[in-house]
Amino acid sequence: MGRVEAPPEPGQRTADELVAEFDQERPARKLSPAVSGAVSVVCAVLSVFVLYAIFFPLAKGGQYYLTLFLAPTLPLIFLTHRGTVRVPAWALPWRRGEAVGAGQRVAKAAGRDDPGWFDWILAACALAVCLYPLLEFDAFIERRQLPTSLDVVMGIAMILLVLEACRRTTGWVLPAFCTAFLLYAYYGGLLPYHWSLAHGGFDIDAIAAHFYMGTDGVYGVPLNVAATYIVLFTIFGAVLDISGAGKFFIDLSFAAFRGSRSAPGRTVTAAGFLLGTVSGSGTATAVSLGSVAWPVLRRAGYSKEAGGGVLAAAGIGAILSPPTLGAAAFIIAEYLKTSYLTVLLYALVPTLLYYLGILLAVEIDARKHQARPVVDDEALSAWKLLGRFGYHFLSLLMIIGFMVMGLPPFRAVVYATALQFLLSFLDSRHRMTPRRLYTALAEGSRSVLPVVATCAAAGIIVAVVTQTGLGLNMASVIVDAASMFGDNATVELVVTVIFAALAVSVLGLAVPVTASFIISAVIIAPALLSVGVSTPEAYMFIFYYSVLSEVSPPTALAAAAAAAITGGNPMRTMVATWKYSLPAFLVPFAFVLTDNGSQLLGTGSLEGILWTTGISALAVAALAAATGGRLLGPAGPLERALCVVAALCLLYLEAAAITAGLIALTLAVGMRLVRCRRHAPAPRTAGQGRQAETVTEGHLPS
Repeated sequence: MGRVEAPPEPGQRTADELVAEFDQERPARKLSPAVSGAVSVVCAVLSVFVLYAIFFPLAKGGQYYLTLFLAPTLPLIFLTHRGTVRVPAWALPWRRGEAVGAGQRVAKAAGRDDPGWFDWILAACALAVCLYPLLEFDAFIERRQLPTSLDVVMGIAMILLVLEACRRTTGWVLPAFCTAFLLYAYYGGLLPYHWSLAHGGFDIDAIAAHFYMGTDGVYGVPLNVAATYIVLFTIFGAVLDISGAGKFFIDLSFAAFRGSRSAPGRTVTAAGFLLGTVSGSGTATAVSLGSVAWPVLRRAGYSKEAGGGVLAAAGIGAILSPPTLGAAAFIIAEYLKTSYLTVLLYALVPTLLYYLGILLAVEIDARKHQARPVVDDEALSAWKLLGRFGYHFLSLLMIIGFMVMGLPPFRAVVYATALQFLLSFLDSRHRMTPRRLYTALAEGSRSVLPVVATCAAAGIIVAVVTQTGLGLNMASVIVDAASMFGDNATVELVVTVIFAALAVSVLGLAVPVTASFIISAVIIAPALLSVGVSTPEAYMFIFYYSVLSEVSPPTALAAAAAAAITGGNPMRTMVATWKYSLPAFLVPFAFVLTDNGSQLLGTGSLEGILWTTGISALAVAALAAATGGRLLGPAGPLERALCVVAALCLLYLEAAAITAGLIALTLAVGMRLVRCRRHAPAPRTAGQGRQAETVTEGHLPS
């Protein structure tokens, strides 16, 4: 299809190495062929088991299935992830390329990174703890209220192993959160009874039994979502990638927008949207896209920081974009007891506004920095690519089509995967041979391992919150704090929403998107509900701010990964990314602050959805003009300030605020037009015209 990934320059890390370093939800070990082959066999068998269970559900129910699912996945985490602490190279530039720990240095020198004896012991313990309930499953469930001593020991071991697996995949922060919640469950009964956070307390036996033997805790909703939805979409993504869809999406994006100076930025934006259907990870999308698109952006004149900002912002769009939103979207559907298709509809308009903001910022920067068009004469045209390889879109469209027909999402994605498998035979270079099918099945389950650890650990937090009533208690604390700013209901709502956004953002700096959403949904969402925000609005608000943590300084993993590709300054790249993604930070406020704003989630009439979308698009345009510094040309400080005021007013979707926003935007445009006319060159006289002709002919004027 014309475009291939450029080989890395000497000393430059590959895309896989960058994903392993920066992505919080990707395996980090490079195993030797023997160990990797064994892991792949187990993962492929697991994928077959998951697909079998979709059409032939197990008679003993969902918890039995989750037990069987966790039995191979938890041990595999100890084999595919390091136990030592890894410090990203961008955080310690003076130690770049250096592994932490003597064992890692030996493994790196030998070209492998196999698990050690302690990892194998942990894997064996995890397997034993996961299989223990299967010995007498019915009796195990029945003695949930009166666990035996062995049940308690196994329950404690399960909690410790899940926390260690989570530490290996996401770092120490999420396990520290889990530990704090477990301590709260145990010691909460010792708090003064008049404290709002006090509760009856749980002893060790109750904690172990509840989190290990029940349908909460480890085997709660988060793990259920990972085992029934997310794993199927990772298998689908692996089949898409191996069958050539990822390469087609990039080639199509390059072909569709070539020829103009803003084409490189548009290409990255479109490719990020399309690649997100394959990876489902913001950081992985930014890295995969950057390895191909950064040379083009550089030739077009983008600075290292600006190019990294575009790559990271486009990559994060992968988690926000239908039809394969991030893992948290499946949890939203489960919590709301609604269909995944409904969640896709919720995300549709905010996604359009997000990409509108990026495209407008790209257009402004292309003119501001005098970007150059980059033309590849050897590349096929977009129409030829669509005619030859456009079938790759069919499986994506059929996911939605099957759900519209009433199929549940897990069956819809299985049928779409089967369709993509059949369509792969239309391209001899990417047809799904038995070996490629085996690779796709193995990679699909292998990709879900970090998500399993995150969801199992997050399930512990959810169980503590629900059993102790912490969510409602924290909601009252947040609302009481907001009421200190005034008794007005609108002021209380605005302040509560701001507190919620800050809390989710801070939490998201330390834990992955999925964990950030789950924790926020059970602790912060009740505060939003108590001030009149509806449940879908509250969950979508938290979802967007959980996702945006990946582009929020000072961590911003997607931006840091993009900076590693472009060679730019990480902090400046984060700021550039924040500028491109700024509309996404403000649009969620629009659908929680007013009743009209809820129509941005597609919950109102068609007329209401259209006019709120139009006003919000105008607000995004005003915001892009303010951050980019251009409004029909270079904008002055006062014009940019008016654009900020206009954007904020327009996003508060009430008549008075919209009127004020339109007035502010009109003033900004009017001031710019007046300044343009004032600085316009004076019309030339006839003599000046003849003089100009003389100069054109090569004679200097006298």
